[in-house]
Amino acid sequence: MTMTTLKSPLMRCFVGAVLLTLAAGAHAEIRETPLAPVRIVWMSDTTGTDISNAESLLKPFSGQISVNDAANGARLRSRPGRTASLLLDFGKEIYGGLKLYGGMPQSKASKCFRVCLGESVTEAMSSVDIDDNPQNPTNEHSLRDFIVNVPWLGSVECGKSGFRFARIDLLDTDEPFDLRYVEARSFLRDDPEVGSFECSDSRLNDIWETGAYTVKLNMQDYVWDGIKRDRLVWLGDMHPEVMTIASVWGEMPVVHKTLDYAVADTPLPGWMNGMCSYSLWWLIIQRDLYLYQGNLDYLKSQRDYIRGLVGQIDADVDKDGRERLDGQRFLDWPTSENPAVIGAGLQSMPYMARRAAADIATYLGDADMLACAEGCLRRMDKVKIKTHNSKQAAALGIIAGRSGNAGADVDVIKKGGANGFSTFYGYYMLEALAATGHKDEAIKLISDYWGAMLDLGATTFWEDLKYSDVANAAPIDNFVPAHKYDIHAGGGAYCYKGLRLSLCHGWASGPTAWLSRHVLGVRPLEPGCATIEINPYLGDLEWAKGSFPTPNGPVNIEITRQADGSPLCHVKAPRGIKVVNRADGDVMTYEPNP
Repeated sequence: MTMTTLKSPLMRCFVGAVLLTLAAGAHAEIRETPLAPVRIVWMSDTTGTDISNAESLLKPFSGQISVNDAANGARLRSRPGRTASLLLDFGKEIYGGLKLYGGMPQSKASKCFRVCLGESVTEAMSSVDIDDNPQNPTNEHSLRDFIVNVPWLGSVECGKSGFRFARIDLLDTDEPFDLRYVEARSFLRDDPEVGSFECSDSRLNDIWETGAYTVKLNMQDYVWDGIKRDRLVWLGDMHPEVMTIASVWGEMPVVHKTLDYAVADTPLPGWMNGMCSYSLWWLIIQRDLYLYQGNLDYLKSQRDYIRGLVGQIDADVDKDGRERLDGQRFLDWPTSENPAVIGAGLQSMPYMARRAAADIATYLGDADMLACAEGCLRRMDKVKIKTHNSKQAAALGIIAGRSGNAGADVDVIKKGGANGFSTFYGYYMLEALAATGHKDEAIKLISDYWGAMLDLGATTFWEDLKYSDVANAAPIDNFVPAHKYDIHAGGGAYCYKGLRLSLCHGWASGPTAWLSRHVLGVRPLEPGCATIEINPYLGDLEWAKGSFPTPNGPVNIEITRQADGSPLCHVKAPRGIKVVNRADGDVMTYEPNP
């Protein structure tokens, strides 16, 4: 059977418009918050000649200019060939811009400043002016290097990008200027975390929180991949983000809005973002979203597009069960130059998507879609996948249940530890290890790989990390010594070389979802978490506790180690949520929340 697509352009536009309207109806508030600088990293002059009273920029400020204190700021004076410059640190990565306050210098003329924003010290100290610089951060997607005029006894807001550091240069050389204050303006959704995670290993706690914060920054008007670059909707990137959102906040309207945008932007038979795999990820997201949140009305609104996509995938799997997907064939960047590995991964991904489609068809009671999905699965069951010594392909093969040799594929993932991991597909490598009973190894890899970014000064997780670069790398929050590797300027590859590399990328948040799912052990078994499995795993941890969002309210879990070494798990779940204990040998106590 071949499913039909939405062939009418008018119908496609109508469906997309309706979906966008529905999703836009409930838009969470994005709050603008002022943030003070916490440190002056560097000044071009420390003698007091060109810059004086700079420390005043670190003192509390009311946000209101006054003639009585307008001379209390930093006095800057630039001269020909000598620019007065400051580098400020706001303590953590944010999405937003700056607000610069002018004091009351003798002249009432506004003054010209150059502002350079950076996710690292190196980036903030760089320039977009050098066209042949292979490390050029560029002004693409968001301006991070620009000119602004600051008024006398007034203020100006400028910029909107992802940054932690800001360099401020006074360009005018005619007279001094009193810079009363500089504050960052952060834009962040005003949604408290419902899910939580804490354990006896503080490093894992920091990793969980950092993954959550990374995704929260990327939940702007849509769910983006990065806040500096690309600030686009990429459906592959979005799957780890959705899993993190489901583990931390539960249902978020911005997720529906983003998925609907992808539909409106991609009439069938197109592939989302031009990539066949990204449409497959969209389908998997739809199943996972319903399993976690149980929004049947939303799933029903996707029915026509899902049916069309299911038919399109079916047509791209031949009679022998081999995929023949067209469009751009892509898994992640580290595998992008290896067609054999891509082919192996794309043999697993349609299988994963077909299982998702079969689940969705069951939820919707759609017999035709179910028959189509199951028929394709039966064809694909004939094919065992060779993973070509690739951690990415091995992980997908295990997750899909199509690995020709799961033991050998696990060995591929474990070989070399975190070497060969990627911030995107590392999540699926962790899931594959958990599926094959190697959770201890997965926890160590989380600590090694994602923890390495924290060791290097990260407050959000990165688009890319080549683990072998870590050993000689300097932290991103200071100047790089001559004998050390600059991991921001020297890192990255493909379209994200050098300082163009995003240091806040939502696809890197996988450990947050993984720790909630496998250490706390929470897994939905029925849509809307009507039935959940609790299967906690302490490994070498002494204790762990946390909460998990469901449509009925949070589930609270606390796991401790008893005197005999066995874990004791206590669960409090909302009424209407059925809890199933699947932990072999664990003792679990349960009580309903009122």
